[in-house]
Amino acid sequence: MEKSNVFFTDFRTKAFGDGLPTKLKNLIRKAGIENLDMDGKFVAIKMHFGEMGNISYLRPNYARAVVDVVKELGGKPFLTDCNTMYPGSRKNALEHLECAWENGFTPLTVGCPIIIGDGLKGTDDIAVPVEGGEYVKEAKIGRAVMDADIFISLTHFKGHEMTGFGGTIKNIGMGCGSRAGKAEQHSSGKPTIVESKCRGCKLCLKECANNGLSFDPETKKTSVTENCVGCGRCLGACNFDAIVFKDRAAIADLNYRMAEYTKAVLDGRPNFHISLIVDVSPNCDCHGENDAPILPNLGMFASFDALALDQACADACLAATPLPGSQLAENMAKADFVDHCDHFSNSRPESEWRTCLDHAAKIGVGSREYELIKVKTRK
Repeated sequence: MEKSNVFFTDFRTKAFGDGLPTKLKNLIRKAGIENLDMDGKFVAIKMHFGEMGNISYLRPNYARAVVDVVKELGGKPFLTDCNTMYPGSRKNALEHLECAWENGFTPLTVGCPIIIGDGLKGTDDIAVPVEGGEYVKEAKIGRAVMDADIFISLTHFKGHEMTGFGGTIKNIGMGCGSRAGKAEQHSSGKPTIVESKCRGCKLCLKECANNGLSFDPETKKTSVTENCVGCGRCLGACNFDAIVFKDRAAIADLNYRMAEYTKAVLDGRPNFHISLIVDVSPNCDCHGENDAPILPNLGMFASFDALALDQACADACLAATPLPGSQLAENMAKADFVDHCDHFSNSRPESEWRTCLDHAAKIGVGSREYELIKVKTRK
């Protein structure tokens, strides 16, 4: 496969000159976003609104910059993300929107509507075939994400406790999965009912198409039966966090499925991708806290190739110097430190990211070969 173009600019600005949002606008124009025919088209801009208590997520100003460019090109943009699998501030659309608003994402600040892609309870999804999929035949993607004519990802590139880093593929593949889709990627088994939390409301039974759940009228509790196929549909139906998946997929399997979900989202429609290496926390933005950055703020990247973008961002991080006082620096200073020659593995030795990019290349998400084009936008 030919090399893909990845465009890059740093975070430097001149005193009394243009700010970073303007710099981001210039970057994505240089990268060719204007080649997309957006006139009158619905444009989904997928990003992470941050968990409550975490302040390392991308600021709304960056989202507004992308929205402004899309609107200038005649598009009808909306910001979107799908509900989370785990209990937190974003497991249903009401709490998700409140979290987004508290973190500064409102129609007024970002200049467009905010739509939770998989609906109120995380059950409004579409089964999307995965061409060439080896682990996922049909991905469960939020309906609003798939209804859009054009797809744009806006990613905060940071560390991750399982997948090494959270980049563009994770933002798309995991982020666009409905609650059931996230369960499919994360889990290798069937759900468990936490009896102390089960209210006996039977809402989960309405979502189960396989007679995988049984309600006991005497105990007023629900249990999982042998017919359960582990689809995760019941997860979104429970309002009380009584349904959990304990059998976590191996990291390689998680990476494979995430890559295949990404392919399902992107295939068949125009797409464009932006990734910012800033506030590189060691863990996911889904945490209710954020640790000190492990690496310096390296720059903004953009490409039509989601895989090449992740590879370019990973390479930039691996070439950077760890920040003093960070988790990464502390790990490297330990007497028993084993150098993995990889900042992400040195920060979280249990994590692994290369299988994701390998598989994404194998199934045709994009190319790991790229040409980095530096854009001078400081004025």
